[in-house]
Amino acid sequence: MSDDVKDAGLVAMISSILGGNKRADSVAPPPLTEGPPTVPLNGAEAVAAPIAEAASTGQEDMPNAAPAAAEPVEQPAKIITTREGRQLLPAEAIADLVLGELRKLENFPATGASVTVYGYRHWNAMITFAPFSTNFQNATRFRQAMPDIVFKLRRFVELEI
Repeated sequence: MSDDVKDAGLVAMISSILGGNKRADSVAPPPLTEGPPTVPLNGAEAVAAPIAEAASTGQEDMPNAAPAAAEPVEQPAKIITTREGRQLLPAEAIADLVLGELRKLENFPATGASVTVYGYRHWNAMITFAPFSTNFQNATRFRQAMPDIVFKLRRFVELEI
């Protein structure tokens, strides 16, 4: 066998391992819906749902069971807005909003995705994936959808310092 044939086979094997000639640019992100983010504004809704769910499972039917410790529900904090009408939220809350929008996309992993919000006036977000939480094509699609989601959320939310 000649060296040219060996090199061609080696190049073909390497390109098939690395994804061949498929370009990440050809993957189009899904269209986004317009409107404000759909995440609870305070923790009261998030706490009230599990308590109501636990009460409906029939725990009161078990006389020997220890009573569940009732956690006090914090009063909802006053929502701070800017002159432009945007909500001031901490980075963790904005990361939850971005993650909530990403979870609406098809094939988004239930676990293993992390969003980091950084910056100040023009905040931005970065998404990272745990190993084996998604495949390369889906991760590329989610990363391409991220700028659109951030642009949409910047109209409604501002980073609190």
